[in-house]
Amino acid sequence: MAVVTYIEHDGAEHKVDVADGDSVMQGALNNGVEGIVGECGGGLACATCHCYVDESWIDRTGTPSQEETEMLEAASAEIKANSRLSCQLFVSDALDGLVVRLPESQY
Repeated sequence: MAVVTYIEHDGAEHKVDVADGDSVMQGALNNGVEGIVGECGGGLACATCHCYVDESWIDRTGTPSQEETEMLEAASAEIKANSRLSCQLFVSDALDGLVVRLPESQY
C-alpha cells in the first residue's frame, strides 16, 4: 500500500491509500477524487486520466511507452514533459508518497 497525493487544478489535495498493483487512476476513481475520469477503464484507449507527475517523482515513475505517448496527444489539457496517463502508473512501495497534479479538465 502506498499513499498517493492527488492535487486538483484548484489546489485541493487528496491523500489516498492505493493498493500495490493498482493504477494511480484506480486509486482516484475508487476514492472519489475529482479530476480523473478514466472513461476507458484503464485500457489505454482515451486520455481522460491525464495527470502531471510531480517533478521530484519523474525518475521513479519511469518513462511512458510509445502507446502512452501517442495517446497523450489526445489529451485536452496541455501536454508537458511530466504528463502521464494515470492508468499506466502502477503503485508499489517504491511510489509511496507519489504526488500527481490534475489538469483543469479532461475534456
